[in-house]
Amino acid sequence: MQTNSLERLRGQIERVTYSSEESGYTVLRVKVAGRRDLITVVGSIANPKAGEVLNMSGEWSSHPKYGEQFKVVFYQVAVPATAAGIEKYLGSGLIKGIGPKMAKRIVKIFGEQTLDIIEKEPEKLSRVEGIGKHRIAMIAKAWEDQKEIREVMIFLQSHGVSSAYAARIFKHYGKQAITLVQENPYRLAYDIYGIGFLTADKIASQLGFAKDSPLRAEAGLLYVLHTLVEEGHVFYPFEPLLAHAMDLLGIADKALLVQACERLTWEKRLVVEHLATPSPMDVVYLSAYHLAECQVAEQLAKLLAAQASLRKVDAPKALAWAEEKSGLRLAPKQREAVMASLTQKMLIITGGPGTGKSTILNVILRIYGAISRRILLAAPTGRAAKRMTEVTGREAKTIHRLLSYDFKKGGFKKNEEDPLDCDLLVLDEVSMVDLLLFYHLLKAVPKSAKFIVVGDIDQLPSVGAGAVLHDLIASAAVPVVCLREIFRQSQTSSIISNAHKIIHGEALSFPNAAEDDMFFMEEADPEKVLETIVGLVKTRLPRKYGWHPVNDIQVLTPMNRGAMGTQRLNEALQEALNPHGQAIARGNRVFRLGDKVMQIRNNYDKEVFNGDIGCISRVDPENQDITITVDGRDVVYDYQDLDEIVLAYAISIHKSQGAEYPVVVMPVCTQHYVMLQRNLLYTGVTRGKKLVVLIGTRKALGIAIRNTSQTRRYTALAVRLNQAQASLGGRRS
Repeated sequence: MQTNSLERLRGQIERVTYSSEESGYTVLRVKVAGRRDLITVVGSIANPKAGEVLNMSGEWSSHPKYGEQFKVVFYQVAVPATAAGIEKYLGSGLIKGIGPKMAKRIVKIFGEQTLDIIEKEPEKLSRVEGIGKHRIAMIAKAWEDQKEIREVMIFLQSHGVSSAYAARIFKHYGKQAITLVQENPYRLAYDIYGIGFLTADKIASQLGFAKDSPLRAEAGLLYVLHTLVEEGHVFYPFEPLLAHAMDLLGIADKALLVQACERLTWEKRLVVEHLATPSPMDVVYLSAYHLAECQVAEQLAKLLAAQASLRKVDAPKALAWAEEKSGLRLAPKQREAVMASLTQKMLIITGGPGTGKSTILNVILRIYGAISRRILLAAPTGRAAKRMTEVTGREAKTIHRLLSYDFKKGGFKKNEEDPLDCDLLVLDEVSMVDLLLFYHLLKAVPKSAKFIVVGDIDQLPSVGAGAVLHDLIASAAVPVVCLREIFRQSQTSSIISNAHKIIHGEALSFPNAAEDDMFFMEEADPEKVLETIVGLVKTRLPRKYGWHPVNDIQVLTPMNRGAMGTQRLNEALQEALNPHGQAIARGNRVFRLGDKVMQIRNNYDKEVFNGDIGCISRVDPENQDITITVDGRDVVYDYQDLDEIVLAYAISIHKSQGAEYPVVVMPVCTQHYVMLQRNLLYTGVTRGKKLVVLIGTRKALGIAIRNTSQTRRYTALAVRLNQAQASLGGRRS
């Protein structure tokens, strides 16, 4: 398009009708001199604010639905000159510390000189009621930052990148942002959360980087391996990895990727190793995962071989004493588990719901509590730790809190140099624990401690890479007690009986009696399933049982996208349950006061972790932050941190691991075909404590129950543990 053929317009933004953080596409209502009505302006505009003046080049078009529009091709931003424009500009959320009310006060005193005062003489702002030294400093810094952020935004936008990442890029790189990105745009994929290789590659292409650039080959190889790690693999076979990378990058020269792999290995970012078993092959690890797998095997071997610090007890007498004290008569398998906990250095207890894991744990803790005060209980999530505390009557902590994160060092305080102070450590919900977290935990476990891990091998594997529980059992290096018997008090529960039917591949039964705790509602139409879920959560279940629609009821679903994915369900449930709360819009997403939300990545600064659920308890547009109450604790999020949270009226079954909810509502439909697996259905059903309602088709249920296939995870922990034990035995002899 020839620039000299474009029409030029200058106008002030009156209203931002729509702005997508993802694409940058924007719809504005703009006041142009000489026109009585506001005009509609559309195009890619970085972070537009009401009150800004735009010098635009573009062309007019007519939209069949919305009428006349001005399509922007090029634009420049100018600050407003009138007092009214400045007030609108400052009140739009541009500057942290200035909201609409404060903007009005400032402009009332300084008028058209306001922006000059903020830039050149900010100390004069003290004349405004409510502005002290602290706020002046905050406003001055925010004003300076936003000017530089705007430069970064315009640079990124010109290269097809969402302006949503500009503030984060500026925060990470500072004034060098543009220079560093021009030198190596691929660094964005490593350094900035939310910007992946594909976005960085797009920028690189715009900046003139060739498809066969060595930087691109290295970044692409790392991206492919990171993607495979996100699928659960700890390593990946060398040749298939190269094939994946060649396909993704469109590179035909295999040698280019081999050289990239060699450079990354030399830089210690990758480890290439030949594994002899179970089948010989060359494999590639990200360095952190290679270290973790090797160290977990070595630390476990040492733990298993070391002498326990606790004095030995007469196991049969201790068991008889505990049964007498608790008034229980344990079943044979339960007695076996208690005896093993007293005689073994480490023990795995695995079993499904209703098999007595909690009873066994309480008996074990009663015995050990009589001989030691140094007992620690842990679980991978806050919800699992809270449930463990309720079941045992002893405080349980999340692994992260147990290990105490050190913000200055950027790592856990508890490690081999400063181990946990315990004679016994009990870890619950171990099926959720990924390799890296287990590595950090094991570093802090004293070798003299006893270690009991409790979990359900039939649940989904961890969200993170690895298959820790599976590999520990497969190694045969750690004693295992597997519980299968359902006890009488649990046999009346349809939730528990159906959970075990799922594991055994049997058809589910739904008596649908009024007093039952599990129901199935037949519905094939996805839109009607969605409508039914919303009706159940909002009205029917609260009215019939008294459940709170937000606090007591959790919608679980196999997928994130689609008609019954988390995104669509959350939009519908938010509209039904919380349509009018004070809102903050982030591109296409809207968060409202009172919304149920979930953290989707570990944030050690805030001490909130992937899967933590809370409620938005405050929205502060002036300070541009919101407060989320998580487990009774208030956590403040700056607006630019909001990509760490999502609505949580509906969450994926994977994210629900380790949690229990009074009521679970779950769609099971053939549209979820690729995700319909036995362990997925089992995990979802067993999250419900008092009531589970499934909506969908019996065909979909049948598919899930019959489908026992799981994507193989490439791990070598079992092999390494056996090797570590053999090596340790050899050194001792």
